[in-house]
Amino acid sequence: MRSMLFVPGDRPERFEKAEASGADAVILDLEDAVAAPQRPRAREVIATHLRRSARPVPLWVRINPVDSADALADLSSVVSAKPDGVVLPKARNGHDVSRLDHWLEALEATHGLEVGSIPLIPMITETAGAMLQLASFVPTPARVVGMTWGAEDLAAELGAAASRDEAGRYEMPYQMASAGCLVTATAAGVSAIDTVDTEIKDIAAVEQRARASRRSGYTAKLAIHPAQIAALHAAFTPSADEIAHAEAVLAAFSKSPDAGALRVDGKLVDRPHVLQAERVLAAARRR
Repeated sequence: MRSMLFVPGDRPERFEKAEASGADAVILDLEDAVAAPQRPRAREVIATHLRRSARPVPLWVRINPVDSADALADLSSVVSAKPDGVVLPKARNGHDVSRLDHWLEALEATHGLEVGSIPLIPMITETAGAMLQLASFVPTPARVVGMTWGAEDLAAELGAAASRDEAGRYEMPYQMASAGCLVTATAAGVSAIDTVDTEIKDIAAVEQRARASRRSGYTAKLAIHPAQIAALHAAFTPSADEIAHAEAVLAAFSKSPDAGALRVDGKLVDRPHVLQAERVLAAARRR
C-alpha cells in the first residue's frame, strides 16, 4: 500500500466516495473522528457496510485504545463482518498489541474466521510513554503487518502549540517520534507507514513531504482527504529513472556476484545498494 485514507465511521455517505478515491485502502474510523455518543451508531453502520460492500479496496477499521471502554465494543461489533484489518491507536507498549491480538483470536474463533486472518497495524508513538517503550514492540504478533504513528496526539499530550514549524517541518520531538516508528517497524520486519499530513490545499507540499518520507524509508502514508491521494501515490511510486537504475544495479551484481563494489551509472555501489534496488523494484511491482 502507498496510501490509507481515513473516513469518519459515523458518515456512511462518505464510505463509497472514499473507496472510489483511488486510495490503496480505506480506514473506517471509530476513534478521533467520531464523538463518543455517536460510536454505537458508527459501529452499526460500519458493520453493515463491511457486509454489503464489494470492497474495491481493503476496508480497515480503527478502533479505540485497548485501555478504553470502547475497544471491546468496537471489536465485538465489527469482527463478525471481517474487516480487512484493524488499526490500533495509542498503543502504549507491546503488551497492548499482544492484548489486542488475543482479543482478535477469540473473536475470530467465535465467528468462524481463521485465527490470525485479520491483520493489525498499531500506532506506536502517539504518547510520551510509548516513546519510552519502543523496544517492547519487538518482536510483534504475526498478524501485525505495519506500524504507524500520530503527531497530533503526541503534541496534545506534550502541551505543544503545534507539531510543525512555520516552514512545515516537524519540530524535534516529532522527528524523534517519526524516527522511532521507522526504526521499530524495521526491527519488527513490518512496513513503516507515515502519519497523516493535515494539509489539504497545498497538495504540492503534501507530495514534497511524502517524498521525504519515502527517502527516509517509509513505504506508505496515511491520508485524511481524497485530494491527497494522487500526491501520495506519485511520491511513493518509483520513477522510470529509479527503476532503470535499480535494474542496472541488480544486473551488474548478477554478472559479478563475487564483487564487493561496482561502478553503475557513474557511481560506486555496494551490497546495501542491492537491497535498495530490490526494494525499488518491489515497490514498482505494487503499482
